[in-house]
Amino acid sequence: MTCAVEVRDLTKRFGAFTAVDRVTFGVEPGEIFGFLGPNGAGKTTTIRMLSGLLEPTSGTGRVAGHDIHAESEAVKQKIGYMSQLFSLYGDLTVEENIAFFAGLYGVAGDRLERRRAWVLAMAGLEDQRRQLTAELSLGWKQRLALGCAVLHEPPILFLDEPTSGVDPVSRRNFWELIYSLADNGTTVLVSTHYMEEAEYCHRLALMNRGRLIALDTPKAVRGLMKEPLLEIRTSAGPAVAQALQGEAGVSEAAMFGRAVHVAVEDAEAALALLPAILAAKGLPVEAITPVQPSLEDVFVGLVRREGGAVVG
Repeated sequence: MTCAVEVRDLTKRFGAFTAVDRVTFGVEPGEIFGFLGPNGAGKTTTIRMLSGLLEPTSGTGRVAGHDIHAESEAVKQKIGYMSQLFSLYGDLTVEENIAFFAGLYGVAGDRLERRRAWVLAMAGLEDQRRQLTAELSLGWKQRLALGCAVLHEPPILFLDEPTSGVDPVSRRNFWELIYSLADNGTTVLVSTHYMEEAEYCHRLALMNRGRLIALDTPKAVRGLMKEPLLEIRTSAGPAVAQALQGEAGVSEAAMFGRAVHVAVEDAEAALALLPAILAAKGLPVEAITPVQPSLEDVFVGLVRREGGAVVG
């Protein structure tokens, strides 16, 4: 099967700073492919290069069969793009925004009538079609922005942290729309820093400091963590996590909700030693139990091994 997106050794430098460092991957048609990483990992820069908005420093890439170096305008015609910053016009109504983007994409006549009806129904905005976009909630704005991004029925859709700041219910509804698009053949590349969203992707590219540090299904990525993991229930989570940093046999200790997750070298030995260590420091412990690693646990561990996230 021909890849919808093919990238080899893609690199982007801004002066002495390397934002994306020799990234290589392929995305199959109809796949939901996720970029997961902290701020400054290179997710947005990668998407902007693939969208024809930013010229790579080196490496190669093809999107919908077009070379991102030589055919960037052709690439733009085959993709939909939704940035992390709200891209619609607040002083236009819902219908006026749809008409504006239809003009940009050359959607007219009967096709425009059909696509406008689809966007309004998909976004649930039939009754708000004449409402100013600025008056919509963020969740509805994002659904409208998604509809405008796929107004011209592109085979490939790029979403750059599309649900940033959106409430959990609206985020789940948004992902139902993404699944619907993928089920109908649209290839979706989406960047996120939400772990629960990463679980929705068919495959994940974990990025840190511009490099690809893991590439596989969410299930396979969770399996990358080989160290035993313990969960400590305590009323003093931050203090416990801090106290265990650097202790013998402890690889990592970090907050996980209200609990503390501790990666250890030997689970049996740690179960015997950790209560005494924490008691000696006057820190309360309700329970310590072995748990299966989450995607967040694996991600934190991989980022730590790669030198940590970019600060600032």
